[in-house]
Amino acid sequence: MSGENSTENIVWHNHQVSRERRAEQKAQKPVVLWFTGLSGSGKSTIANAVDELLNRNSNHTYLLDGDNIRMGLNKGLGFSEEDRVENIRRIGEVCKLFTDAGMIVLSAFVSPFTEDRAKVRALMQANEFVEVFVDTPLEICEQRDPKGLYQKARKGEIPNFTGISSPYEKPEAPEIHLKTDEVSIEAAAQQVLHYLRTHNYIS
Repeated sequence: MSGENSTENIVWHNHQVSRERRAEQKAQKPVVLWFTGLSGSGKSTIANAVDELLNRNSNHTYLLDGDNIRMGLNKGLGFSEEDRVENIRRIGEVCKLFTDAGMIVLSAFVSPFTEDRAKVRALMQANEFVEVFVDTPLEICEQRDPKGLYQKARKGEIPNFTGISSPYEKPEAPEIHLKTDEVSIEAAAQQVLHYLRTHNYIS
C-alpha cells in the first residue's frame, strides 16, 4: 500500500553529531541495563539504587519504569499478550534512542517472554544490551506483594498475571544474575556497577 502513510517514503536522517561524539562527551559507553523479573522481585528498587550510584559517579542515566511508562507513552495498552509485546517493543525503541544519545538506560520491566527481550537486544548495537535477571522466588514476591497484585491474581481478578496465570520465561544466560534472596539491595546494585566498570562502560 502506498500513500502519505506508507513507510516506503520514510528515510532515516543522519545527524551531524554522531552517537560516538555524544558518548565521548559523557565519558561513558552507552548501554541498556534491562532488569527483568517477576512483579515484586525488586527490579525497580535495584534499578533505583544503581541509578543513584551512577549519578554519584557523574554518569548520564535515565531510568524507565513499567508503571511510569504505562501512564504516558504506553497509556491505553492492556495486559493481553498482544499488548505486552507492543509495550516491550515501544520501550525497546525508546531505549535505542537513549543509547544513540550516549546514555546509560536502566529499564525495569517484567518482560516475561524470551522472544520479546531478544527483539530488544537485536535493536541495539553490539554489547549495548545487558540483561539483568532479578531472580526472586515466587513465594517471596507473593509475600512482598507491594501492590496487592498477587492477592488479586489468586482471586482471579487479574487475568494473564505473570507467575500465576501467565508464564515467566527465565533468562538462560543473563549478563548479570542477581539472587535477591541471597544478597541485599545495596550488594545487588554494587554487583551491577562492578560489571559496568569491568566491562569499561564507566570509569
